[in-house]
Amino acid sequence: MKRLQIEPAVTDAQILTIAGLAKEIWQQHFTPIIGAEQVAYMLERFQSYSALKEQLGEGYEYFLLSLEGTPIGYSGIHQEDKTLFLSKIYIKEAHRGNGYSSQVIDFYSSLCRERGLSLIWLTCNKNNTNSIGAYEHMGFRKTRTQVADIGNGFVMDDYIMEKKL
Repeated sequence: MKRLQIEPAVTDAQILTIAGLAKEIWQQHFTPIIGAEQVAYMLERFQSYSALKEQLGEGYEYFLLSLEGTPIGYSGIHQEDKTLFLSKIYIKEAHRGNGYSSQVIDFYSSLCRERGLSLIWLTCNKNNTNSIGAYEHMGFRKTRTQVADIGNGFVMDDYIMEKKL
């Protein structure tokens, strides 16, 4: 397995790269789960260049995931008190199943230890069974459910999953 490069995304070029990755990954992965209309809405609202820039201004941190300098995915986090919210972790289809998500979680676990945080938590669509299985394999457990109105007639119907450190 190749070692994943995890680089903080701070430049406009990096944020543009992430927005492009989001479009590719979301259309491929989430269209069968939530439909093309909701994917388009969520890309614009949460994953577009302007949305990502706004989130950076609100304390979110983004990371570009690369192999030998080629971007294959991205991730986003937000520190909340003594926990770390894993907002996003997305990897291109061709690179899934190679342990890269585990490398990202290991990276965040180390970051949590450095920052004195005791828990990583995330939300995952209830029908995203492959991702749920991957998170459970990495030590996350479902702790509760959440239905969030995101506007335009759409909801996110998720499990909240946690990994204690």
